[in-house]
Amino acid sequence: RDSFFDTLCARRTHREFAKGTVALEKISKLLHMTWGVQGYFETNVFGKLPYKTSPSGGARHPGEVYLMALRVQGLERGMYHYQAKDHRLTRLAATVSPRLASAYCADQPYFAGAAALFIMTAVFARTMWKYGRARAYRVVLLETGHLCQTFCLTATRLGLAPFSTAALKDSLIEKDLGIDGITESVLYVAGVGVTAER
Repeated sequence: RDSFFDTLCARRTHREFAKGTVALEKISKLLHMTWGVQGYFETNVFGKLPYKTSPSGGARHPGEVYLMALRVQGLERGMYHYQAKDHRLTRLAATVSPRLASAYCADQPYFAGAAALFIMTAVFARTMWKYGRARAYRVVLLETGHLCQTFCLTATRLGLAPFSTAALKDSLIEKDLGIDGITESVLYVAGVGVTAER
């Protein structure tokens, strides 16, 4: 037996969550292990480039993440932008609520019970300037999938109940985040809650 394979086999998509909070330490670990910069490597042409736990074409890392903290012990309820380079959160003006979490996810009622949502966006120019072909858009979408799988496995390893959904109200989310939906667009939402007893 191997703990990695145990985690891989234990990963499930959850739609029911127990009441209670998730510790900030676990949210921090999720952010850092999924989107955080793990180190840097030197290149002859582009200088110092970051590497993360998921692959990114040309080390462009177009993905950004916004945290909707609803029931995170040690963190005030609110919307935050994750600064991957510095591993810190910046508070945004947007208000949050369980009802809004459900609304963001195309009114799916289960997500109102989540402790936190992780709203994944992409800044397309990071990839497109280097790979100036339409296929670069496909690469950005693939990379978002890599990030979500890393997220789900990390959440499972931490004993949390992860989920993901692409059923979104894009315009509502982008308005609340203050992004234009063109240069930066929402692509995917993942989240966690307290695991419900089966």
